[in-house]
Amino acid sequence: MITFITSIIALIVGYFIYGRIVENIFGADINRETPAVRLRDNVDFVPIPAWKAFLIQFLNIAGLGPIFGAIAGAMFGPAAFLWIVLGSIFAGAIHDYFSGMLSVRHDGLSISEVVGIYLGPQVKQLMRLFTVVLLIFVGTVFLVGPAKIIDGMMGNLWDIKILIFIILLYYVLSTVLPINKMISRVYPIFGFAMLFMAIGLVIALFFGNFQIPELNFGNLRNMTANPEETPLFPILFVTIACGAISGFHATQSPLMSRCIKNEKIGKGIFFGAMITEGIVALIWAAAAMVFFDDVNGLNQAMKANNNNAAWAANEISVNMLGTIGGILALLGIVAAPITSGDTAFRSARLIIADIFKIDQRLLKKRFYVGLPLFVIAFVLTQIDFAIIWRYFAWSNQTLAMLVLWTITAYLMFERKAYWIALFPAIFMTMVCSTYILIAPEGFELPNNISYMGGALITVASTILFWNYATRKRVDLIDKKQLIENK
Repeated sequence: MITFITSIIALIVGYFIYGRIVENIFGADINRETPAVRLRDNVDFVPIPAWKAFLIQFLNIAGLGPIFGAIAGAMFGPAAFLWIVLGSIFAGAIHDYFSGMLSVRHDGLSISEVVGIYLGPQVKQLMRLFTVVLLIFVGTVFLVGPAKIIDGMMGNLWDIKILIFIILLYYVLSTVLPINKMISRVYPIFGFAMLFMAIGLVIALFFGNFQIPELNFGNLRNMTANPEETPLFPILFVTIACGAISGFHATQSPLMSRCIKNEKIGKGIFFGAMITEGIVALIWAAAAMVFFDDVNGLNQAMKANNNNAAWAANEISVNMLGTIGGILALLGIVAAPITSGDTAFRSARLIIADIFKIDQRLLKKRFYVGLPLFVIAFVLTQIDFAIIWRYFAWSNQTLAMLVLWTITAYLMFERKAYWIALFPAIFMTMVCSTYILIAPEGFELPNNISYMGGALITVASTILFWNYATRKRVDLIDKKQLIENK
């Protein structure tokens, strides 16, 4: 229990102390006019209250990841606690804050366009394709996922295709209607469900007969059933994504960058939502480790049920919170992916609109842009859910890696403390490159070769980035001096 409590305290302290440091490095200006005010169109650019912006941001990023990912990550043991805390504070929160605030500074642009500004036009084209594909994956995952959960809750009374169609219909409306007409109105309801779920599990953990394992040198290791097949590095760092760092968040931040009233509330919305998600992931990881007696029991139970995290979440909710509490908690589990799925499609619409300069004030134009996305997503629902999820996991962390390099470039160009982004960028490059070499959905190379290959790719990527950023910084300084001399 000491490790669990210390971890939560560390996340909260990290928000107040490191969050303030990061905010000062960026230079948030309360008097600077934001896109929500300057470009208001009452569709996507709409000033909304800070509490509502935080709630929308939190629900946007808190999909199945901090629940299902935390349960799967708990199979590695207490090392999961360490990754959630350090990842959330020093990687995820940096990633989310800057992706949101850089969008604010660039008229609410989508993340692919922001990346292009700092990493060049070639990377921008890659990011455009990459982010749209990722968002379609997310929309599909969060279309099938909640449909399966609802189907299980209702005892398989309806054809799952009907449930998918109903959720898809909601996604269509939430994608094309103004943000203050649907999303900002239904999210408080979903927010209550998520809040109740987290608080309920914390109470059950503290007052139930549970012993949360402590983190020590003895169990700071891979505790999965087959450590050789699922090495802690890099598998854990991809398994727990949304509870530590997730590239998907960077696609969501521009939604709120178009809605915040001033830059000073950015820390609470972007940095704060990531820290809150880290706390949710901690709660679910702890619950998974104790509900099945211990980490070994969790591994055995998951193996017996085909590593189905949805089954584990259902068992934990109903049994730890009772029937009524469990049902309410499951509503939170349903709300989490739905509130990420709807904004995944909305973000994809905005990215495409930014790419082709399509005015989104007219409803029919928003519908024209969104319709192909829904058709593709519906077709993808016919593919094995597990396959889509595996490729989503790697592409998600790769996007996070690219965004961290973008943030590093921005800080270097502005002569600010770039190290806060450089170190997590290098680490995530090692994670992503090693994962694609070692994973079954990648090259499936032996572990030692994958580690060496990942290290070489990381070193090469760092050198290439450093040469590019150094040259561009010199060019920017020369241009600035030329302008000043004139």
